[in-house]
Amino acid sequence: MKQYFSARDKHCVKDVFHHAESLVNGFYRSDGLGLQDYRYDVKTLEDLCDHEVNEKAFAQLCRYVYTKKAADHEKDDYFFAICLQDNRILDAVNRGGSFVRLPSLLLYIATHELVHVARFGSGEVDFDAAMEERRREEEKVDIVTRQILYSGADIHMKVVLDCFDERYHIGDIFTQETRVIN
Repeated sequence: MKQYFSARDKHCVKDVFHHAESLVNGFYRSDGLGLQDYRYDVKTLEDLCDHEVNEKAFAQLCRYVYTKKAADHEKDDYFFAICLQDNRILDAVNRGGSFVRLPSLLLYIATHELVHVARFGSGEVDFDAAMEERRREEEKVDIVTRQILYSGADIHMKVVLDCFDERYHIGDIFTQETRVIN
C-alpha cells in the first residue's frame, strides 16, 4: 500500500526545499551555477505520472522538453521535475524509528536533487549521458551534497549522512525525458 505525504509533511517539503535552494545557491555562488536560472518543479507521489514513479529511489529527476516560440524562430527549452517518492521516504523514516527524522532526510534529498538541477541545467553534465557516466555523476553529486550539508549538520543530519552513505541510493538519475506539446 502506498503512503502519501500528509498536509503537514507537504509543508515540511516546501520549507526544506526553500532551505536547500539557499544552501545550493550558496555553494555554487562562486561558480555562477545558481538555481534561479533553471526551471524546476517539486512534485509529490499523488501528483506523479506513471513514468515519474520510481520504486528504487527516494526521488527521481525528470526533464521535460518544450518548444518556445520566438518572433522569428522556435527553440527547444526544458524544465525539470523533482519527483519525490513519498512512500519510499516515509518507509525509511518509519524504519529509522526515532533516529531518521523526516526534515533531515528531506533536506538531504532536496539538496541532492537541486545539485543535479544546477549541474544539468548549466550544461556541466549531460543529462543524456551513458549509464557509466551517470553512475559517476551520482557519486559526484553525493560528494557535493555531503560537502554542502556536513559543516552545519546537527545530530539528525549526521544520522542521515551516516545511514545513507555511498552504499545506498538516495536519488536516482536513471530518468527519462518527456516532450511537452504546447
